[in-house]
Amino acid sequence: MLEKELLEKYKKLKSEKGSNFFNTRSIRDLLVTELTTDLWIIVTCDSDGGIGPKEKDTIPCKGYDLGRFAARVPLMEMLACGAAPLIVVDVLAVEMNPTGSEIIKGIRDEAEEAGMDKNFVVTGSTEDNVETVQTGLGVVVIGIVKKEDFRSGKSKLNDTLLCIGVPKSAPKDVVTFTDQEIANLDVMRKVSLLDYVHDILPVGSKGIKYELHELAAAADLRPTIIKDVEIDTYKSAGPATCFLVSLTDNKVQEFISTINCPVTKIGKLISL
Repeated sequence: MLEKELLEKYKKLKSEKGSNFFNTRSIRDLLVTELTTDLWIIVTCDSDGGIGPKEKDTIPCKGYDLGRFAARVPLMEMLACGAAPLIVVDVLAVEMNPTGSEIIKGIRDEAEEAGMDKNFVVTGSTEDNVETVQTGLGVVVIGIVKKEDFRSGKSKLNDTLLCIGVPKSAPKDVVTFTDQEIANLDVMRKVSLLDYVHDILPVGSKGIKYELHELAAAADLRPTIIKDVEIDTYKSAGPATCFLVSLTDNKVQEFISTINCPVTKIGKLISL
């Protein structure tokens, strides 16, 4: 039913505006295309190089673990903005066996943790023509969201800022997907379903402080960081080992009691 409705809307828009009618723009790390006035396509992606099980890799890592972390970042970005991930594309610069197959297993399991059917949503390619001595890959996630459900930029004045998880990144830290201190997709899914959470933003290599300003700027606000905050706001969070949320102060305790992951109060949002 939805597919038929979309097809009819597509035909109508194309006849009215020609072939180049899609409004596509970047919002933070998201590529947003307005398929219709109320339905948007979201594209997220991430890449890894020199991390893996091959002889020339700078940071040793099992292929399966690499697959999980490579998929985690774009999947987190997708869930954070309120979108439903539909397709995962893996672009692997390694052979299928043994390296590629292990990476794909990790990607599929991470997709399942995001609520997807891991057996049907993953597609991609491998490099089987040239011998590779170092691991490289990219992961692209395509999703869909209703305009009214798109969360990015919905923070409000005087919102409290929280960090879920602890920033960790190789090579300084040993980062494993079983680490109870880091955020994962199960936690992200639970947070994304809380209607009192205004905005969510995964933290990557640029650290918490950078992403705080990104989250605030999307709502035409600015962040203040509390004195003696109990977390390093400059440290890299690597493969999105933590993420930020904004919400009203009276919901903070309820939020903390709901989430089974370390939560740190970072600051507040104030006017420009």
